[in-house]
Amino acid sequence: MSGDFPSPNHGDRRGQRPELIVLHYTGMADTAEARARLCDPAAEVSAHWLVHEDGRAEALVPEDRRAWHAGAGSWQGRDDVNSRSIGVEIANPGDRPFPARQMDAVALLLRGIMARWGIGPDGVIGHSDMAPGRKIDPGPRFDWQRLACEGLALPGGIGADAPLGVSLTRIGYPAVDPETRLAAFRLRFRPWATGAETEDDRRMAAFVAASVQPRHSEATGSR
Repeated sequence: MSGDFPSPNHGDRRGQRPELIVLHYTGMADTAEARARLCDPAAEVSAHWLVHEDGRAEALVPEDRRAWHAGAGSWQGRDDVNSRSIGVEIANPGDRPFPARQMDAVALLLRGIMARWGIGPDGVIGHSDMAPGRKIDPGPRFDWQRLACEGLALPGGIGADAPLGVSLTRIGYPAVDPETRLAAFRLRFRPWATGAETEDDRRMAAFVAASVQPRHSEATGSR
């Protein structure tokens, strides 16, 4: 892991601290091209970490700084996701599986970040989760199931047949139109599902929602 922090594209966290980890794929031809863009002042984009295809994790921005990776969107009713998150870019054009050694590196990196900042599995999300309809990364080929099995992301499963909208709100999805919301949920938890909402969608969403820990304000009743 490099400690040189080569990207100049970062700023103050605006009074927030990391409580989310947002996973991305780079969507570019190769790692070198992605790294160049993430470190280019003119591009005005960055991430805290870049995971190379060979499994090397490179630190681009200090974790206590605000990197520019998330853009418009929200999660669990909280906007300005950049100020509240650590961004991890994973080198992949978006049209192929993620190599095992790269997933090994992602898992190792997540363990460290989660321990440093006290972030639980429900704080590990995809770019597509917080920006439905605008972003699709890390995409349907990303191995969320492996991360869930290792306690590094929320698991899927079968719950009660509860109203889908209620479950998706509980999980954290922004209040966009129902079709876009469903597509974002499926991209992560049922990536090859198509068509109208089904009982499987509702049961899976209910299971995931039940795994989400209440925020402090919800647990205490404070605002």
